[in-house]
Amino acid sequence: MVNGYPHWQTVPLRWKDNDVYGHVNNVVHYSLMDTVINTWLIEQGGLDIEAGEVIGLCVESHCAYHSSVSFPGSLRVGLRVAHLGKSSVRYEIGMYAADESLVAEGHFVHVFVDRESRRPTPVSGKLREALEALRPG
Repeated sequence: MVNGYPHWQTVPLRWKDNDVYGHVNNVVHYSLMDTVINTWLIEQGGLDIEAGEVIGLCVESHCAYHSSVSFPGSLRVGLRVAHLGKSSVRYEIGMYAADESLVAEGHFVHVFVDRESRRPTPVSGKLREALEALRPG
């Protein structure tokens, strides 16, 4: 568990990620957080984003920027669960450059709800197990 993150995913940067100033635009960092989280939820938690009864809604996100990166290249993105409640989860994400320097770190909060009613629903079964696996130590 490097830097306290149980899960790592390498994400390639794309040409379109650079802005007019020649670095990855801030909105891309949020997109990468969302992508890494949802990849984990789908692959490990069995979340069915198209037809499942339960969906995760983002209710809060934050990103602090530490250094600049640009295309070409990739980021190593670390993922962990800082808090797992009855129907919500707070993820923490670290983004690192190839030289292992910290590029950005943030958090993302999902509330799991019933697809139809949009009312909070308990996180259970395979989904809860996958989120538990992201808790450090």
